[in-house]
Amino acid sequence: MKKRLFTPGPTPVPEEVLLELALPVGYHRSPEAKEILGEVVRGLQYVFQTQQPVYVLTSSGTGAMEAAVTNLVAPGEKVILCTAGRWGERWRNILKAYGAEIVAVEVPYGEAVTPEQLAQALAQHRDAVAVYTTLCETSTGVGHDIAAFGQLVRDTPALLVVDGISGLAAMECRMDAWGIDVLVSGSQKALMMPPGLAYLAVSAKGWQKIEATPVRNFYFDLRRYRKALADGPDTPFTPANTLIRAQKRALERLRVEGIEQVWRRHERLAQATRAAVQALGLELFARRPSTALTVIRVPPGLDGSAVLKRLEKEYGYKWADGQDTLKGKIWRLSHMGYVDPFDVLGAIAALELVLAAAGMPVAVGHGVATFQREYAAMTTAPAL
Repeated sequence: MKKRLFTPGPTPVPEEVLLELALPVGYHRSPEAKEILGEVVRGLQYVFQTQQPVYVLTSSGTGAMEAAVTNLVAPGEKVILCTAGRWGERWRNILKAYGAEIVAVEVPYGEAVTPEQLAQALAQHRDAVAVYTTLCETSTGVGHDIAAFGQLVRDTPALLVVDGISGLAAMECRMDAWGIDVLVSGSQKALMMPPGLAYLAVSAKGWQKIEATPVRNFYFDLRRYRKALADGPDTPFTPANTLIRAQKRALERLRVEGIEQVWRRHERLAQATRAAVQALGLELFARRPSTALTVIRVPPGLDGSAVLKRLEKEYGYKWADGQDTLKGKIWRLSHMGYVDPFDVLGAIAALELVLAAAGMPVAVGHGVATFQREYAAMTTAPAL
């Protein structure tokens, strides 16, 4: 049976990107490797929508998150944390490990932190040196209004630090225009790559804070990455150069499609998927949903984890379960990256079959038809 990956990371990888990984391993300090790194940095600048250099780290996305803490926040300094799920809590755990004083703006799972809540926190804590938040809270499917957050933080001394790991290239995100000071991402989401690389860009305002903060790390010292990129382009430590070469190919796909078209494609998939889910009588979990994935509340009386196991065993579709306290209570269907409408149609059809077999009153084909109608309504094509 063909396996079909619909988890919100890792996500499917295009065939031509996989073929790059099959080529012989080259020397990571060669002129060719440096040229490829330079092209990847320029491609990432396009996706980040920034004029700032983008630093390439050989790590998971959490490595870039840690770098965004250790380089910016000294022990005892106050930060505002906007948290709406497990990845906001990842920020909390890193900040706590490095001795930050955390002011949490926290909302229940499924809801998003509002600009009004952040504005209140900024007014009450004018000594905060940074605001940490997420573009897409993958654990719940919530997307935050980062553009509004940027407007609020821009004229304060604080920095806006955004986890864009699962949202970048799936949701609109404009680092420079929105006033994001530090934006981090990872390779294995909408950037259409295997795990292993993390990315980070810093504004001029962010660099002022980094220069004023004592060095507390070695591998994630961003000063080293800035110097190596300027001198090379290069990295201060051995990079995963095979992944960097493959990332170049994936970034070329995004450039050819155009980043605004990429955002629109994800928006169409998300809207059509949400309509299909609701047509089946299911409830969306996120109040302010991201376009990277659709999160569905498990109907009462169903074993949510068992449904996902059956989807995978009988039809080859691998969806994601809820995490921690949400395990068995939500289903997470990714439609980010290398995913098209016919991929999602198959995932919806498989869900219909499994729900019908479980005794749910589902009209098989209704969700699929709804998806097709919604997607067609959003797609402009010349008359035949």
